[in-house]
Amino acid sequence: MQRPNILFVHCHDLGRYLHCYGVDTVQSPNLDRLAGEGVLLERMFCTAPQCSPSRASLFTGRYPHNNGVMGLTHAEFAWDLHPKERHLGETLRDAGYRTAAIGVIHETRSGAARCGYGDHAPRPRAEQAVDNAIARLRELAASDEAPFYLSVGFLEPHRLPQPDRDADMGFVAPGIEPDAELGVQVPGYLQPTEGTQTELAELQGAVRHMDTHFGRLMAAVDELGLRDNTLVAFTTDHGVAMPRAKCSLYDPGLGVATIFRMPTREGWRGGIRHDALLSNVDMLPTLLELLDIEAPKGVQGRSFLGLMDGGAYTRRDEIHGEITYHDYYDPRRCIRTETHKLIANFSAAPAFMDPSQSWRPRSDTIEPPNHATAYHPKIELFDLRADPWELHDLGGDPAHAEIRAELMGRLYAHMRDTQDPLLDGAVTSPMHTAVVDLLQQAGG
Repeated sequence: MQRPNILFVHCHDLGRYLHCYGVDTVQSPNLDRLAGEGVLLERMFCTAPQCSPSRASLFTGRYPHNNGVMGLTHAEFAWDLHPKERHLGETLRDAGYRTAAIGVIHETRSGAARCGYGDHAPRPRAEQAVDNAIARLRELAASDEAPFYLSVGFLEPHRLPQPDRDADMGFVAPGIEPDAELGVQVPGYLQPTEGTQTELAELQGAVRHMDTHFGRLMAAVDELGLRDNTLVAFTTDHGVAMPRAKCSLYDPGLGVATIFRMPTREGWRGGIRHDALLSNVDMLPTLLELLDIEAPKGVQGRSFLGLMDGGAYTRRDEIHGEITYHDYYDPRRCIRTETHKLIANFSAAPAFMDPSQSWRPRSDTIEPPNHATAYHPKIELFDLRADPWELHDLGGDPAHAEIRAELMGRLYAHMRDTQDPLLDGAVTSPMHTAVVDLLQQAGG
């Protein structure tokens, strides 16, 4: 029996900011429809709250500190996959899939061929990407000699340059308008100020824009007769680009939307929702087990195919998140269980890395109330049952010393077992190495 086609759609900076994930003021009818026809994973978390490291985990099944992408891959950030890392596209290509990519590739700086893609149309804005994806789908559908794997990456709802605010980045752009038609639902980690509400209305407009073009892509799948033999997977890299979400190890930074639809397979259709604790490092082994393709050696994620199929599987009791470099060196590691989150901070950096990319951010956090004077403690601890927005740090509370010690031990064991380089000292960036080389060359 021929394996199914795979349409893997991913976008930047969405988190779970969709109507089908409970954000009632967001208009996302096409993704809501996919969830209603398929399977929605309510508690999928990424390994890293930043673009390149999270995607590297998604496509290799390995943690950022193991696959080599501990920071951004573009420009002078210059992180990249280790040469021997196996990308999902490479594995599917070698198993006989026709492979192609549209739009965002942000897990490597070495190009589409490094990921196993036969071709790549790079324009990432949603409208352009869907135009190119539909054209490519027509070509792929014209021949059924082998199944295809098409990766489609949207830029939206990533922040974009604002033409009327030279020093700022926001969510609107030509073709994207703010959307407050159903109001604005302010998440519990942000103050409901005018600036926050204005910015969230922009974000809602960007999500609605992305969803509209996703709907065009799904209509093309139906039009081309691909619906029944195509697995559609949709996800994002990390949380929304709001303060204390993206670039943070709090749940708003690590929680990601994940939806599957496979009409011909029981358990992969029908509006099912699963609340199991999952990590996006688990995506690759799950897809490969579904396709009966052997996973590359060294994969650290665990398949949740049994969960999807209604059978046995090993349920996670913890997930791990990390950040090493993004805008600057700010190494942090966390462990999250069903009830608690513990974060270990390895530098006295600001309390959170602000993803606003603006000279004067418009949104304000509840905690800390004054970002300019707040810095990391060594250890943070949160009781997620009483404090789901992680606003009350219990790390220094003697009443919680026992759970603090337990989670510190479990986090250390994870770092030790995965050979996290932070245990050996500070991590050197590619730019640091490059500058040392330049100085040595100049010094003769």
